[in-house]
Amino acid sequence: SEHYNTLLHFRFNPEHRGERGRHGEGSNCTGRDGVSVEVPVPVGTVVHDAASGEVLHDFTHPGERFVVAKGGRGGRGNARFATSTHQAPREHEPGKPGDELRLRLELKLLADVGLVGFPNSGKSTLISRISAARPKIANYPFTTLEPHLGVVDSGGQRTFVVADIPGLIEGAHLGHGLGIQFLRHVERTRLLAHLVDVSEASGRDPVEDFHVVMKELASFSEALAAKPMLVVATKMDAAQDDSRVEAVRKLAEERQLEFCTISSVTGEGIDRLKHAMADAVFRASAPA
Repeated sequence: SEHYNTLLHFRFNPEHRGERGRHGEGSNCTGRDGVSVEVPVPVGTVVHDAASGEVLHDFTHPGERFVVAKGGRGGRGNARFATSTHQAPREHEPGKPGDELRLRLELKLLADVGLVGFPNSGKSTLISRISAARPKIANYPFTTLEPHLGVVDSGGQRTFVVADIPGLIEGAHLGHGLGIQFLRHVERTRLLAHLVDVSEASGRDPVEDFHVVMKELASFSEALAAKPMLVVATKMDAAQDDSRVEAVRKLAEERQLEFCTISSVTGEGIDRLKHAMADAVFRASAPA
């Protein structure tokens, strides 16, 4: 349903039952069917069988419908067994119960651009700068506890959606840190923007950070690591050592990836980055 963006409406109403059908309640009468129950879910919802883990359906388009549980079959009364030579039958056929199953619903956010990078690499600050999203921002690891979406208008009627996910750390694909819980949200993006903090204040090596994040993406999913990518050097206002910036630029060029430099504090490079994102998104969505 286009009217739902989350699965929160299931929190206090997790069980759904179709209406029981009615008995025939009289000679040669057929009981009416029960009314079906339709349960709305947002686009991006993946339906799993809770017992087996099997994916039953993936809702990717507005207005999609999928039957997860069928109602039972009504029985047949003795009148159905009457023949010209057997006009008062006592036989009857009982009905069959409907399906009953437990489902696990997973919501994969639908965004055009996924922001990935180490904690504190500037993802939340960037999304607040280029969109109306206002995520919580602070200078400590894992400030982002849930994905944030922001709609970016790059002008010329070109808008796209950016998702900011928690930072990745080494061992993320093994469950370390928070980012791995949300990588599924960027599996459907058209573009990844890999943010690398090049300021000395981080106390880390930007080249090492770059390699760690690329390794974690590949460990999670080869398809994810192979997505179109922009490499973005962040916090340029605090970068005193040009060699750190040039080292990241070289990594991008070696992989034939577009490279941008920005400062979300001063606004340096922000417009160019927005247009680079828009160009990449609309190239990826253009018919082949």
